[in-house]
Amino acid sequence: MTVHSHPKHGSEFDVSHQVNITRPEEVSQYVSSLYVETYGNSESVFKIVSAFNDFVRLYTGAFEGYRACDTQYHDIQHSLDVTLAMARLMNGYERHHRTQRLGKERFLLGIVIALFHDAGYIRSRNDHYARNGAVYTLTHVTRSGEFLKKYLPSLGLGSLCQLASVLVHFTGYELDIDQLEVEDPRDRKIGELLGTADLIAQMSDRCYLEKCRDRLYREFEMCGLAGDHGSSHTPVFRSPEDLLAKTPDFYRTSVQRRLTKNFTRAFRFMNIHFEGSNPYMEAIDRNIRHLESMNEAGDYSRLRRQPPQTCCPNNSTPETSSLARISHRVA
Repeated sequence: MTVHSHPKHGSEFDVSHQVNITRPEEVSQYVSSLYVETYGNSESVFKIVSAFNDFVRLYTGAFEGYRACDTQYHDIQHSLDVTLAMARLMNGYERHHRTQRLGKERFLLGIVIALFHDAGYIRSRNDHYARNGAVYTLTHVTRSGEFLKKYLPSLGLGSLCQLASVLVHFTGYELDIDQLEVEDPRDRKIGELLGTADLIAQMSDRCYLEKCRDRLYREFEMCGLAGDHGSSHTPVFRSPEDLLAKTPDFYRTSVQRRLTKNFTRAFRFMNIHFEGSNPYMEAIDRNIRHLESMNEAGDYSRLRRQPPQTCCPNNSTPETSSLARISHRVA
């Protein structure tokens, strides 16, 4: 895709330094333009824009019945990053396949699921059980599926509710991916692309390591996966440093197995989108090698990047927030 702007560097930009992934309007415009480039028409662009608007409303606490996002790792930037990666992967897939293409409706569905794949972390207004959305870490994917079932009819995609509630599980560990039943191979491909986008977007983030230490560990503490919970419970991670120490092995075993086996190397479609290179996989490799050198030295003082803050302060409803106003023209 041709980008008519100079690349920028900073923690708020995507791995290719082209899109500010803390600004929903930029991601919305990029994804909409990519849809037009991929299919040669703009018939569903209004649905893409509508989904982005609703996404912002949900994450800022303006969506009826829901609080604002309060999980700092699984925040608005993460979901925008995943959605951008998903659009690029689908574009690469469609450019590679002249027959058996995904088609416009699946592209739209892929974008919507990517936007709301972590909606299960968002607490309802009448939720007096969880002090933070991270409490739902172990069940958030199923909760996201339930949200999608309620939301999709508003976009005229009511017939895809059940499919969406299955495909979102390609982003999680609550169900065995190989056991997920999807009739059409093209629908399963959407799931594989979605799972790939979720993994490579977050692990290629230039602040991924700092986010693991300072944000993901806190979320794991809240759901019981980390910290000291007494002798009757053995947490997976004892400290932020323990999480960092175990991350390279997690990548080289679990993540790479998913990317290559479960998701059938779908990341290769990013090479087609970028016409030869794959900045996502290259950045992941740099992050892991950098982390391994720090793990070996036992010194994490080089982790000094400051990730953007996108959570609403005090879980408020920002009526005039720039995040709550998306308006753009597709070029």
